[in-house]
Amino acid sequence: MSALKNDRFLRALLKQPVDVTPVWMMRQAGRYLPEYRATRAKAGDFVSLMKNPELACEVTIQPLDRYPQIDAAILFSDILTIPDAMGQGLYFETGEGPRFKKVVSSMADIEALPIPDAEQDLGYVMDAVRTIRRELNGRVPLIGFTGSPWTLATYMVEGGSSRDFRKSKAMLYDNPQAMHALLDKLARSITVYLNGQIQAGAQAVQIFDSWGGALSSAAYQEFSLRYMKQIIDGLIREHDGRRVPVILFTKGGGLWLESMADTGAEALGLDWTCDIGSARQRVGDKVALQGNMDPAVLHAKPAAIRAEVARILAAYGPGNGQVFNLGHGITPEVPPEHAKAFFEAVHELSAQYHA
Repeated sequence: MSALKNDRFLRALLKQPVDVTPVWMMRQAGRYLPEYRATRAKAGDFVSLMKNPELACEVTIQPLDRYPQIDAAILFSDILTIPDAMGQGLYFETGEGPRFKKVVSSMADIEALPIPDAEQDLGYVMDAVRTIRRELNGRVPLIGFTGSPWTLATYMVEGGSSRDFRKSKAMLYDNPQAMHALLDKLARSITVYLNGQIQAGAQAVQIFDSWGGALSSAAYQEFSLRYMKQIIDGLIREHDGRRVPVILFTKGGGLWLESMADTGAEALGLDWTCDIGSARQRVGDKVALQGNMDPAVLHAKPAAIRAEVARILAAYGPGNGQVFNLGHGITPEVPPEHAKAFFEAVHELSAQYHA
């Protein structure tokens, strides 16, 4: 595979010197881009787009073609590929989000779940990773990803999205043995899946713990963080002669940064409720930090976007170990020129902190 022309994202994750703060954006391949909407229309629907490696590659690279400042590509896929490969029957209801035909509600359901094989059961993801790496041709690194065990478990137990996680939390408290069995099976499946992505060419991986922040502090440690650490312990950490950094992102996880920094991950993602300067003081030199502008700032005018980028850069301060990102994904209604102002501001305003 071709040599990396721009490796500042990987360098920042390893707290090595960079010329400017690297930037990428969660959901950067998405509905705010007209070219993405055109490709999705060509595919027919989201699941067909995700399962077509050529089209998944096309939408992964679209934001890089539009915004040359982006320092990393992220695989176009979905966190629910694993439950789908376990036979849960993923589908999307318009306006409703993801749903599953089958729901997990008992120990018997959990015992019946297979651990998917990365190449046989999730080959379309591995093919997408290989296709994207080939087409990127070393422009920027490629990020692979997964949902966390707890996050995937909530969708499987609830049958889809949930506001209050009542079924998942009822299982967690009523039948912790069943919940642990489900989380362990998911952690083992995710380890196989991420290692498959790394072998196919992913150069960094991110674990999205979208719903960890919905747990109490004690439940977070026992039912979310513990299983993310289990995954990190089982990952391939060197590939193609380079370290493969892991980013751990718990939305709403600002209370637990110290214990997250003890998992062995290279970097922690922060949402916008967390001050990046105080987060840096709390974790010290143990991990890099990624984040954490409120995605809603992108609805404001470019001058306001620049001011917020400047504020976050100043809060982090001089030195290495920062990757600029949003605190969650960009939303579909953001004008593409506002995303451009965001990317340009990060590179332009961060050079002074790396002199």
